[in-house]
Amino acid sequence: MSLQINRRFFLATAAAALAAPAVLSSRSAGAAATTLTLGHGAAPGNPRTVAAAKFAELVKQKTEGRIQINVAGAETLGSDAAMLTSLRTGALDFTANSQGATSAIVPELSALGLPFLFENTDKAVAVLNGPVGAELNRRFEAVGVVPLDWWDNGIRHLTNSKRKVASPADLAGMKIRTPADPMTIDIFQALGAGTEQIAFGELYIALQQGVVDGQENPLANIESSKLHEVNKYISLTAHKWESTPFLMSKIAQARLGSDLEAVKAAAKEAGALQRKLSSEKAADVLENFKKNAAVEVVEVDQDAFVKATASVADSWKKKPFGDFVTQVEAAARG
Repeated sequence: MSLQINRRFFLATAAAALAAPAVLSSRSAGAAATTLTLGHGAAPGNPRTVAAAKFAELVKQKTEGRIQINVAGAETLGSDAAMLTSLRTGALDFTANSQGATSAIVPELSALGLPFLFENTDKAVAVLNGPVGAELNRRFEAVGVVPLDWWDNGIRHLTNSKRKVASPADLAGMKIRTPADPMTIDIFQALGAGTEQIAFGELYIALQQGVVDGQENPLANIESSKLHEVNKYISLTAHKWESTPFLMSKIAQARLGSDLEAVKAAAKEAGALQRKLSSEKAADVLENFKKNAAVEVVEVDQDAFVKATASVADSWKKKPFGDFVTQVEAAARG
């Protein structure tokens, strides 16, 4: 079972974690457990939250208690970007992070979010289990990070508080919150919307106060963070799929010794659970939204959205890593 920690505890112990090869706590007479920390930004009940707790449980089981994982969710340890910084310095050991934030340290990761590239998670994971994933692993290790698995952040959809959005023209004049992810920003600017970057933990209030008119996220995130309470219209744009990179610090990897393979196996098992829960959650949430008289689910003209965002892939192929963008697109279409 995971142990919850708060930001004050984390900050107080981060310096010690950097200075020492491991944080040790008494497990039993004559034995000690290495305690590591996993941070993520998801709300309680989210598939990411459930899988993080399962990872901690599996690690303890597979290492016979030698490794214990403290789990801190709901941005307790800061934003996804802040957690990535902590991961690279060794102040944080694991994170189930966001694709947008992570692309700031590995820009090639953004290519997974090309508009309308993946119809479902199974196709995306199949691509990531091949040469595309191997190349991304090399890019991550070069910046001190080890990918353990590719969890699912789902197919993303649009919500807003103003009006039904069934075609790109309906977005005219709207300001849409996106994560600080260049690909998502490019998609919505191609659709004719204004964009603004707001931390996920501040999004509900920003929508409630009208700082932005709408946002885009997977259905599970919309439901677990109650964004539908302040955004009546839910448009099923399915404009992109996004991963949840499950990452480990190379500094933490060095602490694990012979338990490294057990930790990797636990990450894979937890990832399989997370993807299953994510798929089930999306279907359940959609059904519940359709039954909810307080919200309106909008079917969109997806062909019009595909056409309006066609230029995004072309522009990304002109970037310094354009060859990789082409490789990802070919693998997805193959």
